[in-house]
Amino acid sequence: MNAPVSHAPVGAVRHDWTRNEILALFALPFNDLLFQAHTVHRAHFNPNEVQVSTLCSIKTGACPEDCAYCPQSARYDTGLEREKLMQVEKVVEEARAAKASGATRFCMGAAWRSPKGKDMPYVTQMVQEVKSLGLETCMTLGMLDQDQAKSLADAGLDYYNHNLDTSPEYYGEIITTRTYQDRLDTLANVRSAGMKVCCGGIVGMGEEAGDRAGLLQQLANMADHPESVPINMLVKVEGTPLDQLDDLDPLDFVRTIAVARIMMPESHVRLSAGREEMSDEMQAMTFFAGANSIFYGEKLLTTANPESNKDMQLFSRLGIQPEQRHVHDDDSAVAAQISDALEASHNDQFFYDAAK
Repeated sequence: MNAPVSHAPVGAVRHDWTRNEILALFALPFNDLLFQAHTVHRAHFNPNEVQVSTLCSIKTGACPEDCAYCPQSARYDTGLEREKLMQVEKVVEEARAAKASGATRFCMGAAWRSPKGKDMPYVTQMVQEVKSLGLETCMTLGMLDQDQAKSLADAGLDYYNHNLDTSPEYYGEIITTRTYQDRLDTLANVRSAGMKVCCGGIVGMGEEAGDRAGLLQQLANMADHPESVPINMLVKVEGTPLDQLDDLDPLDFVRTIAVARIMMPESHVRLSAGREEMSDEMQAMTFFAGANSIFYGEKLLTTANPESNKDMQLFSRLGIQPEQRHVHDDDSAVAAQISDALEASHNDQFFYDAAK
């Protein structure tokens, strides 16, 4: 394969990647690819720090979408029981525990196509209270319009997660209930509201290497790279359409991490779903390849995640430290103002049945 020659220095932030360039990276000898990725990673980050996030499912199951990988879809019989929207105070308790365990970012996920008007006061209250603890906040609630994005930004939400999942070409094989453009529109609304973007995808869904290249091309050619890029490995759940697929070659997963690091040198690349199936050696290889963020704790929405003490044991063996959040003075002042306002107007009745 003859890829076009780029004159940009290795590790430069680019937004003009061609498909052939990306495929050429995937085709490099494994050691050459990892050396290049680690060189880029070391130029932009401390190679021995990993950002630690905790993910909490604030509303589980009964999603009307047909995402073929998702046990929360109401269309598949996976044995998952739907749950009500959590009380705000219960979410705050989970956030306190996450902070005490070393997390610096608390992510809240709801199984919705998109939040309804009645949902917004509850989720914005969650953002405000978690933010007042000194944690970074992230949410994934499905599609957002401009007004919803602005409401979350006004509440202090730092990150919004909305994955592209796969390449534009393969997308229709995985999801039919929303379009690729729907996802891009939500990301545009998030950016316009001033929030940071958490956006990545899933590998191991039966896609080809060209689809992995296509996903990373979409992400890296955005006007601004996502600040956080979760790379998920498919977790096969019985009852979903993808539960009988062959396992992805672990080295192909590591290659995807490495190429993501090269293409988006200033982004945090996160190991997300699928870590439960990864050996310590495979995780260590992904950290070398440029992964520098993980979800931490016993459950990642509805699928298993390595227990937190196991993660810390691995970090200790590898000489890795959790990345510390650096809070600026103005951030501290905002958090204090939010905390004071919440203390004055706290309402313990923030609870309703979101499944209705």
